[in-house]
Amino acid sequence: MTVADEAPQEQPTYRSDVTVELVRHAARDADVLFAARVSTAGEASLDELEKDATRSKGLINYLMRDRHGTPFEHNSMTFFVSAPIFVFREFHRHRVGFSYNEESGRYRELLPVFYVPGEDRKLVQRGKPGRYEFFDGTPEQHAVVDTAMRGAYEQAYAAYQEMLAAGVAREVARAVLPVGLFSSMYATCNARSLMHFLSLRTKHEAAAVPSFPQREIEMVAERMEAAWAQLMPLTHAAFVEHGRVAP
Repeated sequence: MTVADEAPQEQPTYRSDVTVELVRHAARDADVLFAARVSTAGEASLDELEKDATRSKGLINYLMRDRHGTPFEHNSMTFFVSAPIFVFREFHRHRVGFSYNEESGRYRELLPVFYVPGEDRKLVQRGKPGRYEFFDGTPEQHAVVDTAMRGAYEQAYAAYQEMLAAGVAREVARAVLPVGLFSSMYATCNARSLMHFLSLRTKHEAAAVPSFPQREIEMVAERMEAAWAQLMPLTHAAFVEHGRVAP
């Protein structure tokens, strides 16, 4: 019997979804106008800028169309994201305009929450790198994925618990945990950096430049976009109208 066998073990939890919550924001369409008009009209009131919707829409469309990007940086959104670690490894490639703080496996014991694809997750990949197409898996393929992932997760987490129970440091023991483990973080960005993120991490029929994101990070991106569209509807509409290309 190992040391880990002597202590009660927390049972793994399996998820096929992600969590995205807008926890703080200072973001509205008037922020774009405020920043843009200082160059020609000096300082202006945010409330006054919001009153003329027609002119506001026109200016925002002009800025988006001609790719005057800096006015879209004068705002802020902070999201809480809970997703598999492999999603965060892709997320952290977005460095300009993003700030991150992720939970630490050095300072806390990581909980056994793991990703298993849902039945609607396409499993079969065909095509060339960068232009893959994905197709539905068979019931047998889904069964293989489910069984293999759960078995690997349980074995890995048991090994992690065994090392912790033996007094091994958390930063060492965590090395056995897989990238399907859920982590959590705060991600703060502005509208311009978010548009860059969305242009790469969503697949959309209105996109002027095709993108082929992994579905799990696209799930995160879709939820972030929905929250942003509520905060800055004119800016979001202009982004979509002009091919989902960040200015």
